[in-house]
Amino acid sequence: MFARSGLSALAALVLLCCCCSFAAAADLADKLRDDSELSQSTAKSFRRLMPVRFYSLLEQNPVANSTLSLRSCTIFVPTNEAFQRHKGPTHVLYHITTAAFSKDQLEKAVSSDMDGNPPLYITKNRNGDIYVNNARIIPSLSVELTNREGKRQVMHIIDEVLEPLTALPSAKAEINNLDALQFIQKADQLNLGDNKLRTYRSQMTLMKKETLYQAPGAHTFLLPVDEGFKLSTRSSLVDGKVIDGHVIPNTVIFTAASQHDEPKTSAAFEDQLKVTVSFFKQKDGKMHVKSNTIIGDAKHPQGVVLAEIVRANIPVKNGVVHLIHRPLMIIDTTVTQFLQSFKDNGENGALRKFYEVIMDAGGAVLEGINNLSEVTILAPSNEAWNISSIDNIIRDRKRMTDILNMHIIKDRLNVEKIREKNANMIAQVPTVNNRTFLYFNVKGEGTDAVVTVEGGGVNATVLQADVAQTNGFVHIIDRVLGVPHTTVLGKLESDPMMSDTYKMGEFSHFNDQLNNTQRRYTFFVPRDKGWQKTEVDYPSAHKKLFMRDFSYHSKNLLERHLVIADHVFTMKDLAQMSLTTDNVVLPTFRDSLKVRVEEEAGRYVLLWNYKKINVYRPDVECTNGIIHVIDYPLLEEKDIVVSGGSYLQESSICIMLANLIMITVAKFLN
Repeated sequence: MFARSGLSALAALVLLCCCCSFAAAADLADKLRDDSELSQSTAKSFRRLMPVRFYSLLEQNPVANSTLSLRSCTIFVPTNEAFQRHKGPTHVLYHITTAAFSKDQLEKAVSSDMDGNPPLYITKNRNGDIYVNNARIIPSLSVELTNREGKRQVMHIIDEVLEPLTALPSAKAEINNLDALQFIQKADQLNLGDNKLRTYRSQMTLMKKETLYQAPGAHTFLLPVDEGFKLSTRSSLVDGKVIDGHVIPNTVIFTAASQHDEPKTSAAFEDQLKVTVSFFKQKDGKMHVKSNTIIGDAKHPQGVVLAEIVRANIPVKNGVVHLIHRPLMIIDTTVTQFLQSFKDNGENGALRKFYEVIMDAGGAVLEGINNLSEVTILAPSNEAWNISSIDNIIRDRKRMTDILNMHIIKDRLNVEKIREKNANMIAQVPTVNNRTFLYFNVKGEGTDAVVTVEGGGVNATVLQADVAQTNGFVHIIDRVLGVPHTTVLGKLESDPMMSDTYKMGEFSHFNDQLNNTQRRYTFFVPRDKGWQKTEVDYPSAHKKLFMRDFSYHSKNLLERHLVIADHVFTMKDLAQMSLTTDNVVLPTFRDSLKVRVEEEAGRYVLLWNYKKINVYRPDVECTNGIIHVIDYPLLEEKDIVVSGGSYLQESSICIMLANLIMITVAKFLN
């Protein structure tokens, strides 16, 4: 037993440090200091360490009072803030076990003192956090005491109220500690809100999968509600393998305790069919789950299926249940139908804003998607639209239609296919928007792979890849393509295809001007492969161009590529101007640049000084200009000859002048 002074100090520390808002904390602290009965009744002092909301409930429960006075126990006590968030009754005995467990002693499951002794599930994640069901134990606020009966007792403060499975008041039979099968069979009598499981229950019975749900142990069960079976044919697709794909065996996953985007092996994981399941949270806080059919078959195609969790963290005797808004693994909608589904999802739809923008632009984009037999959509998330630069563009229907079409590819393009295209170079893929391409890059392998896409000057990261539909894929991205958000300098710095030009501009201080938002730049940027070709064609010159000692010449060369005017010149502009003149004269920093632009096989070609240079990426928009990525620098042979001679001449002249000055000074001193 603690000494009285030690116990008082510990109690005061807990009261002062606890993040929950104790009512009249100062009064309680004073009582703890002044209470001469502490040494006679540690149970009494134990109660006084608790947040007042839980203490008042404990005081009203005779079984809990008896346990605290006479038995060993562990009490999981929610903070006052947890009570403020909680809706509905609090079951005190579900927060108590009849054995004392320190944090280190907590096993994967412990029995509660509630009728039927339903288990509490313990998760210890890789960050060192410990969860009881979905509630995190606040690590610094656990207290251990011994009551007057000599029984060891432990209190852990948690950040959520623990919610057991409960029946509706109208339930005819008593419901205690159901397993997942009993949960499904008696779902109509349980407190599940408006969620019904009749369709899925019928398919489970038809497929004789009862044993899967009554298996002993601790598992995670994902159950689609009736709302997810609006399509009349969908229920017939729920076969035995699909049901297996809704169960994660031997692992209990509560949403707060889960490692997000960490694939778990489902019960549908065998030689001919491999399905994983993972949890993730949208930025709006909504929890989702996704199945990924890595290896499919004739009935179960490859791809990802997303489902929102509509009721999470329902504990049962053999694990935890999550109710989801549609079945996993089933791919039975077109891309158009998938997008249309978000009009009914209100604020909860992951792509609600994307669908709204499509319809605000007139709906022609959606009709175009519907006419494609194979299609891939790069769909910006709801948050991607929350940037000020989009506000004015959305009102321009034609511009918005062009931007939306930049997100559409006439092909079935999943990450595996992107990786194949990306094997030797950054993958270049045409879009529905005429002469506009997207540029994909894949870094990493497996679940660590990061897919990025560039379009119209915007780099986006794929947040959720391979959402499969019957006629293609949807990839959710974090930015709207074609709506610039960075300057010419920012784009040059961040784009891996332009790194050599950026480096040359940095050491020559050419880049210093490119952040100026008061100017409008048209910058012809040689891509890295173009500079690599000059290394083959003119190795000596290439070497000098990337040496700081010759930065003046590097700067002069880059200035030839930079057009400065009161407006930008798109490739379409330059092509039209070239129809009426032999050479388009563009103002540069030093003088002017004379070019022609022609179209060949749907691509642009730049004609300069009798050379034909392919335009690899036209019209990369920036907030202060536009970039055209070209296959080769605007470099003349005489630049190299003159520059090469001048480099050597300048060095020799400098040495001769230095020697002459030294001789003259020496003679003068003598």
